[in-house]
Amino acid sequence: MDRKNAAWTLILPLLTILGVAETTDPLTDLENIAGKLVFYQIEGNATYVRDTGELASDVPTETMFELFDPQKNFSKAKFTYTWDLGNGEVIHGTEPVVRYHYSESGNYTLSLKIGVNVTKYAPLLTDFYSMDVQVLDAIKNIELKGPSDYEVSQNTSLAFHVDGSPPMWVCWRFLPNCVPDMTGGCTLTMLYENTLRLNHTFTSVGVHCLEISVRNDISKLQSSFSIYASRETANSAHMFFILSCAAVLVATFSFIIVIACRPRHSRSQIAVSSNAFFMKSPDSEGQSSILLNCSNMEREEKAPLLLQYGTQYSS
Repeated sequence: MDRKNAAWTLILPLLTILGVAETTDPLTDLENIAGKLVFYQIEGNATYVRDTGELASDVPTETMFELFDPQKNFSKAKFTYTWDLGNGEVIHGTEPVVRYHYSESGNYTLSLKIGVNVTKYAPLLTDFYSMDVQVLDAIKNIELKGPSDYEVSQNTSLAFHVDGSPPMWVCWRFLPNCVPDMTGGCTLTMLYENTLRLNHTFTSVGVHCLEISVRNDISKLQSSFSIYASRETANSAHMFFILSCAAVLVATFSFIIVIACRPRHSRSQIAVSSNAFFMKSPDSEGQSSILLNCSNMEREEKAPLLLQYGTQYSS
C-alpha cells in the first residue's frame, strides 16, 4: 500500500499539470496589445515620418498602428480600430491605418481604441492609445514689405512677412554686390511672429543680395532678394525740383524786365508813351540827336507788363 500511495502521490500532480495544460488557452492570458503610433505625411513625391506628433496643416496624413507581436499570437486574430482625430471626426475600420488631414493649425489629441477577437470563444481584448498632436502651418512664402531701393550710409529697416507657424528660426545675411560668400556665416534669429524686421546699413552703391533661410518644426524655405542702394535721397530729389522751379521763375522775370526796359524805335510807340521825353544834343557837326529817357517810368505800368509777358506765380 505504501508503494501504491507513493506512486499516486507522484502521478496526481503530474496529471493535474497536464490537465491544466490541455484545457488552458495561452491567448486568454493576454492583457494588452503592444504597439505604437507612427505618422506619415505625403507631399508630392516625398513622404515624411512625423514620430514626434508635429504635423503640417492641410497635408495628406496617414497614421498607422504598428503591432509588436514577436510570438505571432495575433496572427489569426480579428482587429477593429476606432480613430478619434480630436477635431470632432471619428473613423472606424478594420485596418491598422487611417488617412485624413488637419485643415487648420492647432493642438489636437488623437485617440485609438483597438478591439481584438483572438479566438471564437475568447473574450474581446481592448486597448487604448493616444498622442498629443501639434499641427503647424508650413512655411510657403517670404515677402518683402516695402520698397527695394534704399540709401547708402543710413540705418535701414526692412520688414518681411513670413507665411508659417511660429516659432521659426531665421538665418539671414547680406551679400554686397551679390558676390557669393562660401566662408561667411549668417545671423540666426528666433521669430515668434509672422513679421521679420531687419536693420542694416548699406556701405556701397549698387545691387545687394539678401539671403534668408526660415524653418519651423515641420518645414523649411530659402529665399533671396535683390536690393539696390543709391546715394540720391528723397530730400535731394525734392530740393532739385524746387531749385528747378525757382530757376524757371527767375528766367521768366528776367525776360520780362528785359522786354520792359528795351528801347522802342517805333514812332507810334514813342508818341503814346507819357513817360518818355526827348532831348536834343548838338554834336560837333551842328546836328542834333534824340535821347530817350525811361528812368521816370511810373510804377502803375509794371503790373500790366507782368500780366502781358509772363505768367504770375504765387507762393
